[in-house]
Amino acid sequence: MPDTTLDLFFRPHGVAVIGASRDSQKLGHGVVRNLVKYGYTGPIYPINPHAADIYDRRAYPSVLEAPDPLDLVVLAVPARNVPAELELCGQRGIKAAIVISGGFREVGPEGAAREREVVRIARQYGMRLLGPNGIGIIDTHTPLNTTFVRGAPLPGDIAFLSQSGAICALVLDWAPGAGIGFSRLVSLGNQADIDEAEMLSAIGRDEETRVITAYIEGVSDGRAFVEAASEVARRLPIIALKAGRKSGGAAAVASHTGALAGREEAYDAAFRRAGVLRAGTMEELFDWGRALAWQPLPRGNRVAILTNSGGPGILAVDAIEAAGMQLAPLAEETKAFMRKRVPAAASVNNPVDILAGPGPATYALCLDALLSDPAVDAVVVITPPQDWFAPLSLAEVIAEFNGRGKPVLTVIMGLDPASDATATLHRRRVPNFAFPERVGSALAAMWQRQQWLDAHSEPLQSPPPGCDRLAARAALESAPADGWLPPEALDALLEAYGIRVPGAGLVADADAAAALAGQIGYPVALKLAAADVVHKSEIGGVALNLDGPEAVRAAFADLLARARAHGVPETALKGAFVQKMIPPGVDLIVGIVRDAQFGPLIMAGVGGTQVELLRDVAFELAPLTPRQAGELLDRTGAGRLLAGFRGAPPADRAAAIEVIVRLAQLAYDHPEVAEIEINPLMVMRGEAGAWAVDARARVERGQA
Repeated sequence: MPDTTLDLFFRPHGVAVIGASRDSQKLGHGVVRNLVKYGYTGPIYPINPHAADIYDRRAYPSVLEAPDPLDLVVLAVPARNVPAELELCGQRGIKAAIVISGGFREVGPEGAAREREVVRIARQYGMRLLGPNGIGIIDTHTPLNTTFVRGAPLPGDIAFLSQSGAICALVLDWAPGAGIGFSRLVSLGNQADIDEAEMLSAIGRDEETRVITAYIEGVSDGRAFVEAASEVARRLPIIALKAGRKSGGAAAVASHTGALAGREEAYDAAFRRAGVLRAGTMEELFDWGRALAWQPLPRGNRVAILTNSGGPGILAVDAIEAAGMQLAPLAEETKAFMRKRVPAAASVNNPVDILAGPGPATYALCLDALLSDPAVDAVVVITPPQDWFAPLSLAEVIAEFNGRGKPVLTVIMGLDPASDATATLHRRRVPNFAFPERVGSALAAMWQRQQWLDAHSEPLQSPPPGCDRLAARAALESAPADGWLPPEALDALLEAYGIRVPGAGLVADADAAAALAGQIGYPVALKLAAADVVHKSEIGGVALNLDGPEAVRAAFADLLARARAHGVPETALKGAFVQKMIPPGVDLIVGIVRDAQFGPLIMAGVGGTQVELLRDVAFELAPLTPRQAGELLDRTGAGRLLAGFRGAPPADRAAAIEVIVRLAQLAYDHPEVAEIEINPLMVMRGEAGAWAVDARARVERGQA
């Protein structure tokens, strides 16, 4: 159940400001000023033992002496005084506190200890705490402004959640001039108690909010964030600007999977799973926010462009196609209708260019035709600055078509954010973009949102049948001190989850290799068995298609000679594994690696020895449905290879998807599995299944 105490942060019955001051340079003065000037209608209690009144509000020497109703306090006192003041708040029975003071864990060990003490006090009294080291909360519909910064956001339906107080202040300063209105703004601060996941859930319950935007630098609990965001995203779009793309990767690991799985791959996978749209810039964050809050979602990715100037139209086409959208193929009836109503030299092909001269009436006729065309999922209306009709007249025409069930975005270039035309568009919930390049990513975000909703309307997928968790755990328990499973244990682990392996036998000398090969049946493969050699092919430790005993003996000797030449010590050499050769197919790589924040990530893509060089792989969070596994493959060249590339017969896509789903389930069921890699996963032509031809797995004790 959600903690409804968090609702007190937005709609309190009374607010106290501890550290309120008459000095306009003090933070406590700014908080009282904003509460009063922003129109909060409940009682405001300045707490200051040295003042009789502040901003015409009676001041009280202590929060203990402030009358009811009072359920939210804002602390703006030096950090050293916060614990004592919070103790008084607890005694007073207050359940919601915002600490805007700095000087906690962001300043070092002493501050971190003070922050732990503040959290201890809050939990002792069942109090929820926002901050410290933030700028507070704004709810434009209560109205309530507990921040100390100047600038009052316009009421609206976009919420903004920020892990940076400075970014929050920047948005407050910028938004009114841009015509952006907000429902709620929240500065999380250090997240000593309330984190981004809990606050996301609280904002997601707000009836005034139609879209949530967020500036995120990291998450406190990856799985909790995904769970909260997934729940909220079923009702509201969530757009995040995740900062720190180049701030480091995963811890050093030995597999290709681990080497390719960085921090950003994990965040991308988590956002995708939770339905969070990832913006690349602040501009995109709010461009997308307005479009998603104000317009219906497209039912497809086909866009029509209506313009009176070729250059801006071409820029829009480039942006739309770069974002993965496409130009709608207009029906002949649509083109015939427009051809009779535009100048003879105009183009009625998409993009529709009505040329300079025609005014809003021509735009109206063409826009009506385009919105009526079943092949059109969205329309972009563009006009550059011109002097033969007023922008307001065009804005009024476009606004009349809002509500037709398809998104309409406008690019009335050179439009003043404070103009009557802008006000008309915003009032009728039509977003305008200053430049045509910005519409592409906005439409793509809307289409991505629709696809996520469609995918999550399907029933939840149950775990695949035939997974033997007990057999898998027994195999994992056989891991040696270094964590790398021996081949026989690894085969047992994969087979426990229904993943086919060709099997391999360990031999210590050339004669034993030839004898075992005769039992298995030719052709066979030999693979070096040596401690600490994970990628055998990199030192020539694999011999393929051996078709007789002499070839096996020669290959055995060659494998050991190559190992010695690469410095492998004699004590590490165990011999070689003999394995049945699998017929040729499509080589994929499938792997899992455990991310510290989000848990197991599964990777899939084009396999082979150059996988780290090619980097044609993609990641998802485990577990996966078959649909998600198929989408994972299709984000790489693996999807095209399985379909039959350059005339090759198709391979068993269903078998590849099943292996991915089962491997993801294995990782989800067994937290002690640090990484597994299958390279290659040999996918047979036709419907002959798939084989985990070469694999490795590492266990980390204490992770279960």
